[in-house]
Amino acid sequence: MHAIDSDTDALLHLVLAGGAAASRRALLERCGSALAARAAPRALWRELALDTAQIRALEGATGAIPADGLTRARDWLATPGHRLIGWLDPDYPPLLRRIASPPLALFVAGNADLLWHPAVAVVGSRGPTAGGRDNARAFSRALVAAGFGVTSGLAAGVDRAAHEAALEAGGITVAVLGTGPDVPYPESHAGLLARMAAEGAVVSEHPPGTGARREHFPSRNRILAGLSLGTLVIEAATRSGALITARLAAEAGREVFAVPGSIHNPMARGCHRLIRDGAALVETADEVISALGAWAGALRGDLQRRLAAGRNAPSGGRPDPAPPPVEIDPAHHRLWQSLGHDPTTMDQLVERSGLTAAALSSMLLVMELQGRVSVEHGRYSRRTAPFLSEAPSGASQGT
Repeated sequence: MHAIDSDTDALLHLVLAGGAAASRRALLERCGSALAARAAPRALWRELALDTAQIRALEGATGAIPADGLTRARDWLATPGHRLIGWLDPDYPPLLRRIASPPLALFVAGNADLLWHPAVAVVGSRGPTAGGRDNARAFSRALVAAGFGVTSGLAAGVDRAAHEAALEAGGITVAVLGTGPDVPYPESHAGLLARMAAEGAVVSEHPPGTGARREHFPSRNRILAGLSLGTLVIEAATRSGALITARLAAEAGREVFAVPGSIHNPMARGCHRLIRDGAALVETADEVISALGAWAGALRGDLQRRLAAGRNAPSGGRPDPAPPPVEIDPAHHRLWQSLGHDPTTMDQLVERSGLTAAALSSMLLVMELQGRVSVEHGRYSRRTAPFLSEAPSGASQGT
């Protein structure tokens, strides 16, 4: 074990302060580091809408943060292979920044670089049929063979089958927990949790020691969807956590895939509902892989540049990698011409470009990962020099 540094300890206090995350993210952005945020004057905390409980925690008031919780978190972070990745950390996953309510920080056990790897969330019933379990394993094996990671929630049923299949295939898999990073749920998954931390990564926004609480699992699902390029639902009842994950994925502009089943199987009804609502019906992993190929390529490039930069980037700022070469494509050019330096809504981009919202969403994600587009509150704007100085010679201007 080793002592944690002062900025990590300050970030830990920010996390344990609890309450609304938006105000604490704003505080970090204003101050540039967790240490500076904690040392900021009370007037700034008030200005940024921190509540009384949060302020008492930052001031170190007695009882504001339970001493045993702080000690447990410090001890966990002092263990090799454990990290706390905050909002300003260059290693904060770029896809997760795009969701509506990104977490202030992530407790990570294992290889944090895996959070940047192109991945598909494989989710479904805690009590799947034998066929559903087989499908979870088969899709997961095919996804990792194609170079994708598999994310899931370490729950019973489909989640466990997906994680185990990815591990057995020697692929990348990440577990997102609704408990602390050291608390398996169900308890029978303690061995799988340890294996995930050793061979993959385990992620939670909750501090070590946090037990299972009903309200934590829907919020866990937003991180699971946010870390993934797409969400694949294997089997799900009409009321299930898997459908929540799928809805959150769609709201974040990610692809949603559903595997159909028998009309007599109650575990297929959730998938059929998703398909009726616009999810892609898939029968093979190749269909998922094909749909996500362009997004995955952009994210892999981001990861390669991050790894090449090493760990020398200042902890108080976000990475700003140089954009990679871009393939000249008429549709991308039309999108770029439709963008301005002022924030533009998706509806405006649809009207200007003549492209569908689904096509624009895919291209905008690629451009953002390349560092060419920024997004704030659902509005998009150019971030760098022109994407293409002029239309490619002979390129069609049609759809």
